[in-house]
Amino acid sequence: MNAAFNELLKQVGSASLPPVASWHPEREGQIDIRIRNDGTWLHEGTVVRRKSIAKVFSTILKREGDHYFLVTPVEKLRIQVDDVPFVAVDFEASGKGQEQQILFKTNMDDVVLLDDAHPLTIETTTSGPRPYMLVRNGLNARLVTDVFYRLADLVEDPDGDPLYLWSSGCRFRVS
Repeated sequence: MNAAFNELLKQVGSASLPPVASWHPEREGQIDIRIRNDGTWLHEGTVVRRKSIAKVFSTILKREGDHYFLVTPVEKLRIQVDDVPFVAVDFEASGKGQEQQILFKTNMDDVVLLDDAHPLTIETTTSGPRPYMLVRNGLNARLVTDVFYRLADLVEDPDGDPLYLWSSGCRFRVS
């Protein structure tokens, strides 16, 4: 395993996240916060320039159906998310075939191991394939184009149809 992969692997599951799934506040509202397709956070139409603020907010995100909320024990505020709340901006891989492991890093510095609990899915759209992976608790990340194309180097049989790749003993269709 390479050093970059080992460093990322240490981060998997190490983040201490608030227990938003167990919070069910009575007070509900809406706040003018939007997460754009590219992962940029906006508050009242202005870009949130401090990544640390967006990162804190990202830890209290909750999805209910098609809606997203910032949740605390006392309040739940609906926000707007254009597509999904996270963007997978990079990855590292180690191993080959069924022994291969792929770690993704999101725009909010989450590190996620591609496995059966965090699967890769491909949505077919008129503009082409749109790859996603589960980050946590129903919250997905869209893989940026560069990351998706780099995954092509890891496919099981480059001449096969459809194309598959392995991570953590799981096989994922990528075409």
